[in-house]
Amino acid sequence: MKSGFVSIIGRPNVGKSTLINAIINKKVAITSDVSGTTRNIIQGIYNEEGYQIVFVDTPGIHKPINKLGKVLNKQALSLTKDVDLILFVVDAAAGIGKGDIFILNMLNNTQIPVILVLNKIDELNNAKILKAIADYKDIYPFVEIVPTSAKTHDNITHLITVIKKYLHDEVQYFPTDYYTSSSLKFMISEIVREKLLQVTEEEVPHSIACYTTLYEEKSNVININVDIIVDRDSLKKIIIGKNGSRLKQVGTLARMEIEELTQKKVYLELFVKAIKNWKEKEKYLIELGFVDNE
Repeated sequence: MKSGFVSIIGRPNVGKSTLINAIINKKVAITSDVSGTTRNIIQGIYNEEGYQIVFVDTPGIHKPINKLGKVLNKQALSLTKDVDLILFVVDAAAGIGKGDIFILNMLNNTQIPVILVLNKIDELNNAKILKAIADYKDIYPFVEIVPTSAKTHDNITHLITVIKKYLHDEVQYFPTDYYTSSSLKFMISEIVREKLLQVTEEEVPHSIACYTTLYEEKSNVININVDIIVDRDSLKKIIIGKNGSRLKQVGTLARMEIEELTQKKVYLELFVKAIKNWKEKEKYLIELGFVDNE
């Protein structure tokens, strides 16, 4: 068996989470059109006869504006060490940005091979894809450049084939029926947050965190409580909606997906709590899983 760890990095909103879901062919990470959706380190496990690849989806590296942002950058950059391969994902349609250059400068001293993944090629014609390859190939010594569309799964199989060349371990790290290392409680929290991103205003998502406080499995039903943390009362009102309509919509969407995930009937309760400046407070960053309590 050949195995190894592959880190997926890039600036926000380039499609890293969509890419890991396409590779694993299951929903490992939540996705949305809002940049900065991924906040935690999420492992997706690809299994094939003779191969196991552990992909690590990281938060988008960006200029931080609060303590949470600094923590996320530190997490993401830490995942450029002790891995076998780095996938540097860019939005091919958007072109080279300052954020891309910032990350590549961070990678200048790494001895780990870096594959450039030119994502979102479904938005480009062949001439523009070739131009994107030419633009990027001279700014960093990438070992490979692979154009893909995570959205349409275009060239994903080829990307996996290329990755296999850089696997050197001979250890099975997880059982072959595992597709993620994330806990069920974490996945439930993320499902609720994804539904919130789908139904709330654009200014809301960066101020939201979700935390599963109760998971109680009985013979015929699973009782689940999830806290939704926001940083001000005005956002709490937006999330709840008129007569609780928006929160009810979120709960219905989340419950349906959780029931599909668990294959059991689910009773889901959501609680919205306003905690001023929670993104600056280490206590809450630890509780919500952004910082290790060591």
